[in-house]
Amino acid sequence: MTTEQQTEQEAEREAEAKAEVPAEAADTAPDTAAESLPEQPEAAEQPEAAERPQLAKPSRKPLFLALARWTAAVLVFGGVGTGTALGITSMERTEVPGLATESDGRWEYPELSLPALPVGVPRPYTKGNDGEIHHADLRKLLLPAPAGATPDPKLNGGWVTVDQFLSQYRKDDRAKLSTPLAESALRHIAARGWTMPDGTMTRIHLLRFNSVAFAEAFKDDALEAGTVDGPLLDGVEGVEFDGTFPSDIRVAYTVPYAYVELPHNADQTRWVYIQAGDTLALITQTRKGEALTVPFQQTVALQNQLLG
Repeated sequence: MTTEQQTEQEAEREAEAKAEVPAEAADTAPDTAAESLPEQPEAAEQPEAAERPQLAKPSRKPLFLALARWTAAVLVFGGVGTGTALGITSMERTEVPGLATESDGRWEYPELSLPALPVGVPRPYTKGNDGEIHHADLRKLLLPAPAGATPDPKLNGGWVTVDQFLSQYRKDDRAKLSTPLAESALRHIAARGWTMPDGTMTRIHLLRFNSVAFAEAFKDDALEAGTVDGPLLDGVEGVEFDGTFPSDIRVAYTVPYAYVELPHNADQTRWVYIQAGDTLALITQTRKGEALTVPFQQTVALQNQLLG
């Protein structure tokens, strides 16, 4: 290659190098121009915005409904055990007297609730009711019969006479009770009875007196509750304190006195007196062979809750 040819090639390379410089400047020019442009209104930057489909705003209705459901649930569960509810808290399933199970012989009672009172009338054992008076209809404080029971037509949850109540006792003891009962300012007696398929007969009598003092006097002096020397129920051969009656199912402000017939003949009876303010309860259960402890304790616990 001659010297002239080399000179021409070098000249061509220099010309090509100079031509590449403006091209690089052209690549960077739009960025520089964009940075120096003044800000434009949004309508100018997006002229097609009106033609684009508008996205729906997130609805707050599902969130509101979910919040409402959770709020309602909290209120329902938070209200259990307050007011007139009779639920028992902090106990295992097998410890709740009113809950029927398949293994321990409990009866299936309906859901319980206390009867409504007139406005401003306090329940017993509350502020403003120092006399421990049950202002509710005594008949509505009777425990309802469990599922499968055959009601006693003579003890159907209404009022009964003094003679009917005294018929629960042996003939020799009826005369001993009639006089103090007549002198005790008794107001009225309500009763309910039923028989279960296994033959267990239950009788509940509620006696309301004019005051706590009269109720306690009849319980202590006539019935001699708390001892084994008081009058015996009709057909009962012997009596002992019921040592199987648990203390953890008792209700505040009420006092139970539980007994069991020992020895016994063909059938056996369990019974209990419950002192609850101005009201005294007598609950009896009789069954051929043996009066079972589980339904007896369950019945007593639920009736006691209604009185407490």
